[in-house]
Amino acid sequence: MHYPLTVMDFLDRATTVYPDRVAVIDEPDQPADSWGEITYAELGRRARSQAATLDELGVPVGGRVAIVSHNSARLLASFYGVSGWGRVLVPVNFRLAVAEIRYIIEHSGAEVMLVDPDLRHLVDEIDCPHVFVLGEDDDKIWGSSAEPRPWVGDEAATATINYTSGTTARPKGVQLTHRNLWLNATVFGWQASVSDRDVYLHTLPMFHANGWGHPFTATGMGATHVVIRQIDGTEILRRIERHGVTYLCAAPAVVASALDAAKTWEGDIPGRDRVRIIVAGAPPPTRTIERVRDELGWEFIQIYGLTETSPLLTMSRMRAEWDDLEPHQQAVNLGRAGAPAIGVRMRIDDSGEVLAQSNHNLASYWANPEATAEAQAGNWFHTGDGGTIEDGYVTIADRKKDVIITGGENVSSIEVEDALMSHPSVKEVAVIGIPDEKWGELITALVVLDPDEDTVDQAGLIAHCREHLAGYKCPKRIDFRDELARTATGKLQKFKLREEFWKGHDRQVN
Repeated sequence: MHYPLTVMDFLDRATTVYPDRVAVIDEPDQPADSWGEITYAELGRRARSQAATLDELGVPVGGRVAIVSHNSARLLASFYGVSGWGRVLVPVNFRLAVAEIRYIIEHSGAEVMLVDPDLRHLVDEIDCPHVFVLGEDDDKIWGSSAEPRPWVGDEAATATINYTSGTTARPKGVQLTHRNLWLNATVFGWQASVSDRDVYLHTLPMFHANGWGHPFTATGMGATHVVIRQIDGTEILRRIERHGVTYLCAAPAVVASALDAAKTWEGDIPGRDRVRIIVAGAPPPTRTIERVRDELGWEFIQIYGLTETSPLLTMSRMRAEWDDLEPHQQAVNLGRAGAPAIGVRMRIDDSGEVLAQSNHNLASYWANPEATAEAQAGNWFHTGDGGTIEDGYVTIADRKKDVIITGGENVSSIEVEDALMSHPSVKEVAVIGIPDEKWGELITALVVLDPDEDTVDQAGLIAHCREHLAGYKCPKRIDFRDELARTATGKLQKFKLREEFWKGHDRQVN
């Protein structure tokens, strides 16, 4: 017999086995009223109410519901209230510029848009048939007492569309199916040892690859979710101490903030010998791994993947064979991207690109068959990253796509270049990532000015970018050059431009 795998399996188990357990401890400082602490039974009730509301609005199975929100219990509930009854959730990066959010709403064909109270201005700036402000319109979103219409589950149906920058100026919508999300969540949870004794801190944005799947993983095991809205190192330590947090997922910038906060923390570091931190976004320096293990006393786990892979492809975690190694060598080993997760196959093609086969891989890019065919050529997903495989472990050596990973977010260099080139004083520009201890990679623009219009300075160009791009996409450093290295056919030679900044590094990611 065959039964479909759907995301509701995770909430159904939690409401059946752990109905009276605290499911979510919401951020207390939400701009709207916080949900406080709610049980799994109550989370299930609110998911059903949200689904019934979508019934009443006439949103069909397969209809898209976009949500633009910071981390919140309302966003967590929407993974189930929307996708659990056959609609498609479109979690949108709240840090994007209005024009970028508008493009995603229009491109996805969303019929409903839910917005964070701090983003209320989007109501007037973006057209969508149904728009609600989280908190202010809760009675309209979660107020229905009707039972939602049953959905005959289909594991091949799209559950979420997650927009990612990629290598082109326009973001691509990654279609992830219920099967993709289900298998990612279960494999990830198994290999990260998630159990019903865990307390999970949402330091990772839930919009980012669906929080790497942990809104599903933690729920299915009955773990308690602790929501944090603004990332601050001291507050992370405080929440870990207050709520008994046992694991969290983090980009390198979050790791840096926790390490910085530990320097001035009074008393024992919270979670020592209890917390495990799962890191991805860019391979952290060996010294950072050593500091996490020594100064914080937390277990360090690294994963590698992309939004297109749900995201789990590989995991690097301590193993028995390394117990007798010196701590420095253990950290070196943990600095690799990791060994393939169960059910994942990896190989390196003749050009050095990392390829993957997995049941977590995307179904397709939304309304973009050309990009889909390119990414899935030969029945392998093409990551765009260069690397090696040795003793079963993948190491990422460079990035074939012109994507900069800063603070765990993907930024298209081409998109930033387009914004800079729209300034009348800019004649040529190349945008690259350079190593940075806090951000992993610092967005850096190498600019050649037009000799007739050369009055602009760094501050002026960055301000110009902010008119077109989200703040995190704007360059934090601008170097003015007389010329840029190009091939005989006029193509930029970015590898030459990167050389001066990456001397002493054995790989061109940080």
